[in-house]
Amino acid sequence: MDQSRQGYKTLAAGIEAVGEFEDRRSRFIAQLAHVESEREAEEFIEKVRARHHDARHNVPAWILSDGRERCSDDGEPSRTAGMPTLDVLRGAGLADVCCVVTRYFGGTLLGPGGLVRAYTAATQAAVADAEDNGNVVEMMLVTPVVCQIPYSAFDRVQHMVAQAGGHVRDTVFAEDVQLTCSFKAGEEEAFVSALTEFANGENLCKVGEPRFGQF
Repeated sequence: MDQSRQGYKTLAAGIEAVGEFEDRRSRFIAQLAHVESEREAEEFIEKVRARHHDARHNVPAWILSDGRERCSDDGEPSRTAGMPTLDVLRGAGLADVCCVVTRYFGGTLLGPGGLVRAYTAATQAAVADAEDNGNVVEMMLVTPVVCQIPYSAFDRVQHMVAQAGGHVRDTVFAEDVQLTCSFKAGEEEAFVSALTEFANGENLCKVGEPRFGQF
């Protein structure tokens, strides 16, 4: 995944989405969670393995927003389990997520094609569960802007923030008014220019570094 792109989707923190698929009595249970590091991914994988310690396979796949990703077939034939699971996460545009698909063997070999279909279907069902319950969130590249303005300009500047597509996240009333705003990366430039013009050339803004967050 390209960190320079403007956004990605992830699962809401603290949520676990689940999807199931069954084929010839083999049961596949996909468990999907939000993670923000390789350590958190490994912790979730171990949690699922402990939960399903009696299962034949617990197949993990994870993608982070910095571009790192990993998967394992966990004893299934090569590229029949981990890669199909990872491909579903990629195809859904997800990042900072970990999926573990648990397989309880039903006694009948499914063959490579059957395994790919089963792991794909279970993972797709978990992603659909997250989407259907409103647990998929959009992460955008967001730029914070902090402004120090006189009280007399408060209403006007709030309107300018909204006009530029931004949001006021926090307001502190002291000698002046401090507004903490956020803009989609790049859109802050129009606001900063407009406010500088409004202030007769005085720079009233401190622009922060863009970072990924909900907008």
